[in-house]
Amino acid sequence: MDTTKTPAPNAPEADTTPADLVKAEAPRAAETESATATAAETETDAELTDKTADDEEFDEDLAEDEEQPGGVGAAASAIVAAGLSLVALSGTWGARVLAERQGLMGQIEGDKSAPPAEQIAALYGDGWQLTALVNGVLSTLALLIAVFVLARPAFGAPGRELPAWVRAVSWAAVVLGAIGALVFGFLYFLPLPKVPA
Repeated sequence: MDTTKTPAPNAPEADTTPADLVKAEAPRAAETESATATAAETETDAELTDKTADDEEFDEDLAEDEEQPGGVGAAASAIVAAGLSLVALSGTWGARVLAERQGLMGQIEGDKSAPPAEQIAALYGDGWQLTALVNGVLSTLALLIAVFVLARPAFGAPGRELPAWVRAVSWAAVVLGAIGALVFGFLYFLPLPKVPA
């Protein structure tokens, strides 16, 4: 019976020291670190590629938004129209000042010996009509701006539309402007109350 042992193919030689084992393991550790670093770089490159693609899509969407007819101008015009119509319906400070000035002129220039109906017309009638006229003009202006904003895409590039919120604000301005124009038109032509004899 043979008592000599044949070493296993993977077994280290008998005279190998622990220092030799550490030296043998060093290239394997370096290879593992290199593979890990390469995998991390590949993941970073993939993330950068995804971010670049997202940035390009965002830039394309932004360019399409900028190409919308009117763009910022249409949005600003819609907001201005809605603001003008609201201000006109609630009464503008300028119209009030002009009405008070007209009333003061009626007091100064009015004939004290005139009948009461003429005195009331001189003191209040002109101011009343001036207030209705100024607010009616503002309402009509708001209505025209809103209609222009809504009609503009029809004359631009086909297939282009305004954003939904711009259309909504413009339609609100159209409605408020139309109401203001009708109300102030009625008030302008409304006769003064008759003074009892």
